[in-house]
Amino acid sequence: MVDFISKDRYDFQDLVRLVQVLRAPGGCPWDGAQTHLSIRRNFLEEAYEACEGFDRDDAGMMCEELGDVLLQVVFHADIEREAGRFTLDDVCDTVCKKLIFRHPRLFGSSTAGSWEEIKQLEKGQKTVSDTLDGVARSLPALWRSEKLQKKAANAGFAPESIDDCLDKLDTQAARLRQAAHTGEGGETELGETLFAAVRVAAFLQADPEQSLHQACERFIRRFAAMEAAARTQGRPLEACSPGELHTLWDAQEAE
Repeated sequence: MVDFISKDRYDFQDLVRLVQVLRAPGGCPWDGAQTHLSIRRNFLEEAYEACEGFDRDDAGMMCEELGDVLLQVVFHADIEREAGRFTLDDVCDTVCKKLIFRHPRLFGSSTAGSWEEIKQLEKGQKTVSDTLDGVARSLPALWRSEKLQKKAANAGFAPESIDDCLDKLDTQAARLRQAAHTGEGGETELGETLFAAVRVAAFLQADPEQSLHQACERFIRRFAAMEAAARTQGRPLEACSPGELHTLWDAQEAE
């Protein structure tokens, strides 16, 4: 048995201790074998699941999923503690200093400027290109392209109107069509078309990630209606021809 005391209620220090017990020799073999990269996806999934709790305004789900996110933070910090590079206290120290530095009006710092200027000073970014390069490459691509375009626009590099954005989107769509037919450069033109679509989102003041999520939900509802319509005819979708499927699809109203 491991040296860990059962309680009716645990706190943060108990979580830290529990992770150390799980990762130590004689603990859980799986936990002890993990690295930053082996559980990288877990970190992302837990963060997204916490966001779903926010979207639902579900307190129970938020409590559970925030706990899972916190576990990921403690787990990764313990890997570094064991490696001798930094500790969880160092993580807390770093974020506290960052918050104090970024709020000079509250904490009497000599730092001045806008939020973006303060962040650039903190990160040692001297040019607009530095700020673009500083946008995390691990972000979802739509989110990353939105942030890149916003930073470029703050420097004055932006289309002048929604028509400019739509014209660019039309141009890219035409190039994508040509690439698809020739079989050359399709992936590149697809990326440029998506990037142009994000520029349209900026002018519409729409979140491209949220817009696409909503489109996904509409697709699910319309597909379900199409399938229900097919079943009322006594036919599963698998028995329908492509033409029949398109007819059924067109018959469903998009919400």
